[in-house]
Amino acid sequence: MRLTLHYGERSIEYEVRENPRLSTRLRIHVEPGGQVIVEAPAGTPETKIRSGVQKRARWITDHITRFEDYRGQALRREYVGGETHFYLGRRYKLRVTTLEGAPRSVRLIAGRLEIVAPVGDPDDIRLALMRWYRNRAAAYLTARTAKLAAELPWVDAPPPIKLQRMKRYWGSCSPHGAITLNPALIKAPVHCVEYVLLHELCHLAEHNHSPRFYGLLDRHMPGWREAKAELDVLAEMLLVF
Repeated sequence: MRLTLHYGERSIEYEVRENPRLSTRLRIHVEPGGQVIVEAPAGTPETKIRSGVQKRARWITDHITRFEDYRGQALRREYVGGETHFYLGRRYKLRVTTLEGAPRSVRLIAGRLEIVAPVGDPDDIRLALMRWYRNRAAAYLTARTAKLAAELPWVDAPPPIKLQRMKRYWGSCSPHGAITLNPALIKAPVHCVEYVLLHELCHLAEHNHSPRFYGLLDRHMPGWREAKAELDVLAEMLLVF
């Protein structure tokens, strides 16, 4: 069944699917391409579905708009002043200052990424920014992993963390319990970062993608599917340095 949500000036078509595992509540997904899927318990009246979707109208339109914005920003970076770069899900405008003899430095100030370099060569700026991202990733991801690990009953001590650039993946967990993370993850929104870290920490208990593994994810982060979907949209843009 397909229905239409009207909110403000937008008309959003959504697909309704019956899910016998649900008891009373609707489950709403906004896909990376902007499609809206509504899962409903078997036999749910259409009026109840429409009402439930209408109550989440702002959430749905916000997610659709965010995905549209992300896709619009999926451009190859040139590393020149004025373009935007991401850090923990927020966009910051790049400001480049060329100062002969000055050491390279990157600072996050007042909504800007300010880079000082002896020359304004884009390759030089790119390397400086990559180094800054990696340093930030090392500190932030290590601290967040340790904090999450402390809240999980199956983790006795924070696992060792290694950073490694990867073209397609955000993280992995070895059979020996070492976690490898992509430094580009530091560009993603905080809730997406949390999802990746929790995903890898769950592998310390279940080194597979079994129902028990997903049960752990559901228990400790009920909204992980939405975070994953958002991260899938961002991947094209964030995985490229």
